[in-house]
Amino acid sequence: MGNESYNFASLKKQDSLMPNRSTASEAINAIKNGQRVFVHGSAATPLHLLRELTSRSSEFRDVELVAISTYGDQIFDRPGVQESFFINSLFVSANIRKQVNMSRGDYIPVFLSEIPRLFSKGVLPLDVAMVHVSPPDRHGFCSLGVSVDVALSAVRSAKYVIAQVNPKMPRTHGDGLIHSSAFNALVEVEEDLPTVDYSDKVTDVSMAIGRYCAELIEDGSTLQLGIGNIPDAVLACLHNHKDLGIHTEMFSDGVLPLVEKGVITNKYKNKHVGKLVTGFAVGSRKLYDFVDDNPQVVFLDIAYVNDAKVICTNPKVISVNSAVEIDLTGQVCADSIGTYQYSGVGGQMDFVRGASLSEGGKPIIAIPSRTARGKSKIVPFLQQGAGVVTTRAHVHYVVTEYGVAYLYGKNLKQRAKELINIAHPDDREALGEAAFERFG
Repeated sequence: MGNESYNFASLKKQDSLMPNRSTASEAINAIKNGQRVFVHGSAATPLHLLRELTSRSSEFRDVELVAISTYGDQIFDRPGVQESFFINSLFVSANIRKQVNMSRGDYIPVFLSEIPRLFSKGVLPLDVAMVHVSPPDRHGFCSLGVSVDVALSAVRSAKYVIAQVNPKMPRTHGDGLIHSSAFNALVEVEEDLPTVDYSDKVTDVSMAIGRYCAELIEDGSTLQLGIGNIPDAVLACLHNHKDLGIHTEMFSDGVLPLVEKGVITNKYKNKHVGKLVTGFAVGSRKLYDFVDDNPQVVFLDIAYVNDAKVICTNPKVISVNSAVEIDLTGQVCADSIGTYQYSGVGGQMDFVRGASLSEGGKPIIAIPSRTARGKSKIVPFLQQGAGVVTTRAHVHYVVTEYGVAYLYGKNLKQRAKELINIAHPDDREALGEAAFERFG
């Protein structure tokens, strides 16, 4: 599929494959005031449908939009959107951060692994789901493409499902194949998927962190890494490793060179041997072409991918996650800046727990010692209102550009000492004084 041109006219001869063809305007007419609408996320954000929905904001009142991370900065900044739609987010991405921290939005703290259950058990019953899929194959099956994660449960749970059908959406293997007859409306559009590139954001600091993390990773390990300059730096330091595996909630372009070089083989995993397992992917068009019809990569329901019981069956699971700040006892805030909701719980705890229970596993919190504004990310106390995503009882390794702190089995005084040793040198004296005042 990839970048190839697609002829929608050919599908029109196969009405049995797409019996519910609609325009975006016709499909959106199904949404009523007061309903809860799921929006497919990440690189699968159905931007064509969202543009139609938000352009008609004056027609709607109290429509609740539920999603994990979405793309498209222009979508939620349109006049009238805040008055017509309430954004009830399961993760806070940059394009909704303002709304979530205002009166017309909010955030639901929840482990990523448990979101599908919110839909299937009726905790968050869905009236409508808007998803983004590949065109149907010769058997009539569409693919949820680069974002199966929580979307599969949303499609199965919603009373009415609108599918944006796009030939540029990869057809991926795994759980995301859904017959076109399951959709109440199919809207055809050909447009590029959102892309993300962190290659130019890797710094000397993130590379130093990457090297320390790489030293903790043994050959044959199973990796969970997210997206950003630190995950990319870690991956860039693994080219001399052997037989690594991937079981992760998401991945990006950083894995591609290691797959091409034969470093990532998935040879020693106990679950899905030889397969790269993920819930979603976001990155460049090269990444989307790589996963298109590639049996080496399986996109699975996030309730399974992020299940700690599944994760820990693999050997030497390495989870690498970030944080906003960490206090001297090891409490990790990863979703807020004080009371300001910045991101979300996501899958951090799912993989921290899964890695810690894996034979030879190592959960890692990897952070720069300082923020971009020069404030220490290792602090005596978390900011007032900060959310604890990973408890101090769950933290094992903390890595900065100054080294590795191992907290597991350490008492509070020992933890403080370990963390001060990897703080920025200019912050260590003040942190030492704070530790002495607290612990003696």
